[in-house]
Parts: sequence; structure tokens; C-alpha cells
Amino acid sequence: MDVTGKISSGCEDMATKATGPPVEAPTCGACVCENPEDVLLLCGHPACKSCLTQSSAGSYQCPVCGGVSSAEDLRCSAAVRGRHGAASRQSPQAAGGEGEVHCGPHGESAKYFCLEDKQFLCDTCEDSKEHEGHKHCLIHEAALDLKHQAEDSEDKIKEEFAKLHQFLWDEEASRIAALREEEEQKRQVMKDKIDKMGEEILSLLNTIRDIEEEMGAEDAVPLQDIVAAGRVQCLWQHPEGIGPGELVNLAKHLGNLRFRIWEKMQDMVLYTPVVLDPNTADARLHITADLTGVKISTDADHQPPDNPERYDTFACVLGSRGFASGTHSWTVEVDANTSWEVGVSSGAGRRKGGALWTDVWSVEFWDEEYYGRLPGQQEKTLLRVAGKLRRIRVRLDWDGGELSFSDPVSGTHLLTVTHTFTETLFPFFYNGCDTYPLNVLPVRHRLIAED
Repeated sequence: MDVTGKISSGCEDMATKATGPPVEAPTCGACVCENPEDVLLLCGHPACKSCLTQSSAGSYQCPVCGGVSSAEDLRCSAAVRGRHGAASRQSPQAAGGEGEVHCGPHGESAKYFCLEDKQFLCDTCEDSKEHEGHKHCLIHEAALDLKHQAEDSEDKIKEEFAKLHQFLWDEEASRIAALREEEEQKRQVMKDKIDKMGEEILSLLNTIRDIEEEMGAEDAVPLQDIVAAGRVQCLWQHPEGIGPGELVNLAKHLGNLRFRIWEKMQDMVLYTPVVLDPNTADARLHITADLTGVKISTDADHQPPDNPERYDTFACVLGSRGFASGTHSWTVEVDANTSWEVGVSSGAGRRKGGALWTDVWSVEFWDEEYYGRLPGQQEKTLLRVAGKLRRIRVRLDWDGGELSFSDPVSGTHLLTVTHTFTETLFPFFYNGCDTYPLNVLPVRHRLIAED
């Protein structure tokens, strides 16, 4: 369920305690009908079902706060009447304004947000068995967490696009400079030819004038003698025209321009086969801006929300994409890291507490020794490795049921696991070293034009 819209619109209004007229009767936010047609949205606002707009995904948007509810979230009229009864017993100050958020089951003012069920909770909901033991937070805290996360992501997106814009601006300037340089070179060639032609014309005029003077003299030399002497040979020469390669090479500057720029972008654009999911990272970990590296956080203010996906006992993080078919591989730079673990996890194990190794296949480095870990094994397997690993490559053949680990630097095989995989597997990382990170390395890529 997507709760971002509900929190950003409804919860922040409540967090800022927006006030309004007391709720006197359940009214539809679209047609202001005082007897809505048996529908109470997840955000707590009543509405006529005929007034709601259904998206292609089958969800409904609240006409008051914009919150999104699925068909399963819609409540019956009993909940609407219950909310009305509760509201009629409240004082105007307690009733709140239009931005107030209500729980779905009871229609009461919601104060909390359940991090595990992604639901708004009133005091009654919080004490119920349904949410017993669940972690929750105040609504305004959840809203602020989401708002910070969205703003931080927006800043990073803008930063990445700024780099792309700068590349395109630099490329445009470079190509225009190359065009102008060639233009100047060709212009100089044409200028030299024009200057040469001017000199030849001047020489020709001088020759004509001399011949006219000689023919006008009393002892004039016959014309045939002048021709025989070769003095009028220049009169029969054809002017030199534009030679090959003297025009601007348009094909060079315009041919496949977009593709050539795209091709050149390979030098600045890196592709990493695995990116990390910050929402699963233990609170002690810091994920790099490009989501390819993980290290121990040194920021005292680094306090991510304790959402259900997040590990909270061991410094672990998962990859953002799971694999349920095909063959996949990635290389992790471990270098000087003194405590690490790299492998795959089904993600089905517990994220909270210590029992999270039941769904992990991995290679571990701890206390200067290398170990292999498999689900269900009581003890880890000691691996004999010559020297110290700087990089480790993970290769998953999901369809073939094979997971292998190797040293890509020396080509040494470390461990191969055969298993019939049935679940989606996520890249798994543990970093227990506070001095050196783990980094997923980019791979080489190239563009191929096919007919």
C-alpha cells in the first residue's frame, strides 16, 4: 500500500494542527451530501462512492486530503455513523479541521502510524491485539521522515542531472569549436586561392598592356612572334576551382550526432549491476549517494526511520532488486575491510533481532578467517584462502540452482552452493568495519548498433 500521498497531505496538516469548524455530520467532500453512500476512506474522510474517481490501478483518491485508498480499504456506513457519533460528542477544539486524519476501523482521531501495517492508529487501535508488539510513531514524525527522504532524493536527482547537463553543454561547445576551426581552415584555403587568382589577373593585365604598347610602336613586333615567344600563354590557363576536401565536412559534424554523443557518454556513465536499498540498511550504516557503497556512519544526526524493512541488530543491507530467474553476477570491493559478509538472502528472515541468518547464503571474513554460510547449517564452513581477498565476485544462476563465489583478481574459486531456489533472492551485505567501506564495482558496457 502506498501511504506517501496520505501522509504528505493528511498527516502534515495534522502535524501543523490546522483547525476548522467542528464536524457536525459526516459529509461527502465532493458533493457535501450529509448522508454519504456508505463509504469511509482509509484517511478517515467520508464520501459518496459515486463521487470518487477510480484509477487504472483500482484505487480511490480522497476529495478532501488527496489520500489514496484501495477498494479493500473502503469502510461501510457503520464506520461513518460511528465517526459521526464520536465527532458529535467532541468539543470544537477536539473535533479538529479538514486536515485531521482518522483511523479506518473506529473513525477516531489518529495519533500514530503503524510502521509494520502502514496504517493510521487511534488510541483504541494502538491498544488492540491486532497491533500488539508493532512499532509505531507519531503521525507528524512519519510525515517528517517521508518529507526529508523525498527532499533528499530530489536534491540528489537534481545533482545527477546537473552533471548530465554540464556534459552536454561541454560537448556542444567542443563540437561547435571543432566546426569553427575547420571552417576557419577552409576559409584560409579559399582566401589563399583568391589571393593567387588576384595576382594572376594583375600579371595578365600587365602583360596585355605591354603587348598593346609593343603592337602600337613604329617597329611593332608581329603578334605571331609574341605568341611564339610564349608571352601570352597565361591567357589560355583555366582558373583553379574548388578542390576535393575544401568544403566543410558536414557528415563529420552532423552524421549520427546524437548517437556519437550517447556513445561518448560511456566515459562518464557507469553501470552497476547491483544498487543498494537504503530502506533496508541498519541505522548505523551510511549508503553512498549513488547507492553502490556502504560504510559505518559517522554522522551523529543520522537517524533513519525504523521501518519494517530495516535491519536493526546487525549492520546489514540488501540490494534493491531481487532475482527470481536468470543468471546474475556482481563484484564487491572489500580491500582493507576487516569484517564483512557478502552473498544473497531471500529477505524472508527476520530483520529485527538476532535471528536473521536463516535465509542467507554468503562468504564471510571475520577474525582474519574466511567462512561460508548456508541456511540451516549449525556451523559456518571454514574456507582455505591463500592471501587476502581484495575483491569477491558473486555469481547466481537461479534457474540452474547454483551460487558461486570467487576471487576475480586471481581467478581463485572460493565456494559453490547447489540448491533448488524457489524464492526471490536479494544481494546481501554486512559491514562490521568502521574504517573501510564495501563497494559494488561498475561493469564495462558498450553500445552496439545492429541492423
